[in-house]
Amino acid sequence: MALERIMDDRRFERLKWQSRRGLLELDLIFTRFWEQSAASLTEQDMQTLDKLLQLPDNDILDMVMARQTCDDASISEMIQRLQQA
Repeated sequence: MALERIMDDRRFERLKWQSRRGLLELDLIFTRFWEQSAASLTEQDMQTLDKLLQLPDNDILDMVMARQTCDDASISEMIQRLQQA
């Protein structure tokens, strides 16, 4: 059980690190997201964030700014959470 928690903490910190992007706008959005949502992230949320963070910065920003849509429903839901942050 303790090992599982350590692995979750490492994964959480890795996702936080990966959310540091090359665009200031995204950094600000992700900073607010982590401040508001970090405590409530589920395993599914972390999987979705991992998929989202594999996308190029400009694509993520375009989706957050509603200039582009995503066909993946889970990523679309995460984008909505980022927009609300």
